[in-house]
Amino acid sequence: MTQSSAPKNRESLPAGVWGVVATPFHGSTLDVDLDSLAELVEHYESIGTTGLTVLGVFGEAAALTADERRDVLETVVESTSLPLVVGITALATRPAIQEVIAAQEAAGARLAAVMVQASSAASETLIAHLDAIHRATGARVVLQDYPLASGVTINTPALISVVNACDYVVAVKAEAPPTSVAIAELSAAVDVSVFGGLGGQGLLDELLAGAAGAMTGFSYPEALISCIRAWQEEGYEAAHRELLPFLPLINFEQQAKVALAIRKECLRERGLIKDSGVRAPAAGFPGSLRPGMGTHLREAARALDAAKTTAGSF
Repeated sequence: MTQSSAPKNRESLPAGVWGVVATPFHGSTLDVDLDSLAELVEHYESIGTTGLTVLGVFGEAAALTADERRDVLETVVESTSLPLVVGITALATRPAIQEVIAAQEAAGARLAAVMVQASSAASETLIAHLDAIHRATGARVVLQDYPLASGVTINTPALISVVNACDYVVAVKAEAPPTSVAIAELSAAVDVSVFGGLGGQGLLDELLAGAAGAMTGFSYPEALISCIRAWQEEGYEAAHRELLPFLPLINFEQQAKVALAIRKECLRERGLIKDSGVRAPAAGFPGSLRPGMGTHLREAARALDAAKTTAGSF
């Protein structure tokens, strides 16, 4: 199937912010903290998130047992009415199918799609992988292109051919830098939503390139929501104005190798989770960054407070 043969009027994931949910852990034992998880997803719903992405890379799904993944999903389902995209950690077909079935059992009708990583650079191989998953489960798929996590680099024309060949793919999450270039090519050639990720670091350029929104984690998701609403209603200048005060914190959170630990510590500082521990092999929070983190969090808190006093922001 060629790039020009994108299926028309196919099902597509709604635009907006799909918050990627962290998995909180208890203190030194690092047991899953289901109470904190429930409070976190309730916060996401209260601020107007379009939906949630659970058990993604930022959710440390690969560090959870099958039982823990089920517990996380069941807690999320009980704690919010938002639609869910559930991440699939396996790159191989048979274990991916098992994960999808488990997600369907736990999430039921709330499951909007499963997020499957691009597991091969060869479009034919990837299509066969996705087809097998869909035949076995009937699941809708968000195709995630995230080479840093998967170890797989697929070029954009091949990715386009995969999406156009698989009518059950309802969105693409494009996280292969330069994301704005990939999103521009994808959004022009496929008839489904294309989302940016990577903590919102490239969000403004991704929106200009045709992104439908963001599917990512950030300790102030209110800012991402406000930015995208402003973009939809008023355009670039309004979106820029909403996001600008939070860009230093977005940049701070996206530091290589420690981004996960930084973001969880920011969530803890906000009172959205009780503890900020991460499971190996993720690196812990570097104490030397605490003064800088405090500065950025104070700036973000002031910006959020100011937005709450204006016309309907957040």
